[in-house]
Amino acid sequence: MQWTLDQLRQFVAAAEAGSFSAAARRIGRAQSAVSSSVALLEADLGVELFDRSRRNAVLTPAGEVMLQEARELLRQAGGLTQRALSFAGGEDARLSIALDEALPYLVLGALVVELAARFPALELTQLNGTATEVADYVRQGRASIAFHFDRGDPGGDFAHHYLGTVAQGIYVAAGHPLASLPQVTRKDLARHRQLVMQMEGVDDLVLSPSVWRTDSFYSIAGMVADGLGWAILPLNIAEYESFRTTLTPVPCADLALPMLSVRTLWLQGATLGETEQWLQHRMEQLLRADGPGGLSREFPGIMPAR
Repeated sequence: MQWTLDQLRQFVAAAEAGSFSAAARRIGRAQSAVSSSVALLEADLGVELFDRSRRNAVLTPAGEVMLQEARELLRQAGGLTQRALSFAGGEDARLSIALDEALPYLVLGALVVELAARFPALELTQLNGTATEVADYVRQGRASIAFHFDRGDPGGDFAHHYLGTVAQGIYVAAGHPLASLPQVTRKDLARHRQLVMQMEGVDDLVLSPSVWRTDSFYSIAGMVADGLGWAILPLNIAEYESFRTTLTPVPCADLALPMLSVRTLWLQGATLGETEQWLQHRMEQLLRADGPGGLSREFPGIMPAR
């Protein structure tokens, strides 16, 4: 079969316009050219697409089915052309990114939606995990760039860039003994089990002699909600839909909690491509209180990089 995309376009135009003459006017061709093109397509396919016994061209049952096939082929051809133009313009064909599961999910959601709109030809792989896991994804070559909470010196293998910070708070379950106190002290906190983030080489603030550890903020929040202890959590985790009604903030005037820094991470010596640079810049904007398009007003506790 020697049919062409141009014949398919003229076939679809005739079907949608309701006549060869109307199709010819729409696509700027002579009526005879459209009619001949469709006739050649029918001959090549061995299928009658239009019933020509009527005044206007009416699709045959086979023509109705073939119209759907033609539209899909033209859609794919358009996608192929668009991708080729994107790649010819220097856009990345593929990208694998690693995202810390504890980062503000609405910010990450906005970032990925904008990525799809800006780089429609991109084939994206998104890997999610703890702060340690996403760094390992970059080290192993599974991702070219990671976004995660800064949990200490990443080591000489990595280059990094700070983007912003997220506030932390002390949380307990609604029925926990600390929840009934108008203000707590370090001594009050020390009387109860503390749930702490476990990361190799990172010394988190520990105030209680009774400690449970895990490597996931979401796991910690779940245990806090179950009344198993208190924890210091990023505000966006505590305000997550699953925990908003089950976690209670605990004020502690004599404990100043540091902000959690957010950073990008990539292999030392690697050069960030156009897409990666855009991701880094846009993530910084989304975390910045006063930046263009900044979303931090919607996410209490998110602060700009200093």
